[in-house]
Amino acid sequence: MLIIFGFKRTMKILFIRSGSCPRCRVAGPHQVLEQTGKLTVFFIPVSTTRRRYYSECLNCGERTQLSRRQKDALAAV
Repeated sequence: MLIIFGFKRTMKILFIRSGSCPRCRVAGPHQVLEQTGKLTVFFIPVSTTRRRYYSECLNCGERTQLSRRQKDALAAV
């Protein structure tokens, strides 16, 4: 019996907010992204193995990792 399993990563834009970038020092839009890692069996996602959040500057492309609490605080503003 052959079982095919693997891992898949996806990025999803949660929302866009304004803020200042620590790298380019420009006050502009930032995307808040969610990266999920999923375990797949026969190419069907079975469970989420990892969930990370990022804030990405749309001016220079700098991406900084956020905690879940930071993401929730940014969404509430």
